[in-house]
Amino acid sequence: MRDRVLSWLADHVPPVRLQHSLGVEQMCIELAEHYALNIEQAAQAGLMHDLAKYFKPSQLLHMARQEGIEVDPICEMNPHLLHADVSAIVARDEFGINDEVVLEAIALHTLGRPGMSELSCIVFLADSLEPGRGDTPELATLRQVTRQDLHKAIWLTCDYSLKFLVNTRRFIHPRTILTRNWAVQMFNKKNQSTDRLTEALAV
Repeated sequence: MRDRVLSWLADHVPPVRLQHSLGVEQMCIELAEHYALNIEQAAQAGLMHDLAKYFKPSQLLHMARQEGIEVDPICEMNPHLLHADVSAIVARDEFGINDEVVLEAIALHTLGRPGMSELSCIVFLADSLEPGRGDTPELATLRQVTRQDLHKAIWLTCDYSLKFLVNTRRFIHPRTILTRNWAVQMFNKKNQSTDRLTEALAV
């Protein structure tokens, strides 16, 4: 299966994007091992997350609508945002992936979603933070946080992406903000529970 996917990617994306997909696959494997998640699911989702990255806007819109995926005004103006959803469709139809957890992780890797699974979290993070993305101190810190707390890493990675979108005057999809706020809420909840436990033990 992996060889088939690699061959398909070699025909449909440029070499630099194939290297990115391999980087995401590797980081997903490492995070799955760290958090005791299913390594095969992580590797599949990581390798296939960008199958539709270079599809034309018209193809992305057509496939999304055909699948019944909601195309909101921002996606209408920037169909590239649909490449994650469409990549999940390609993974299912081209490679027979029927594992809903894997398909969801592929579909959510760009915008995320409140309540997403741990597997979806690690693919979301690996897409932004795999080594090929750069070597700045900020990225190094974010990579370190991915191994401490997934929700904190999601929140800070969303902040990192939002800064870039604001500075480059690009559209911000509401789901990015919803994902960020959900991650903050989840992190705060865990910390409050830990604080309460610490207080109880100290009594």
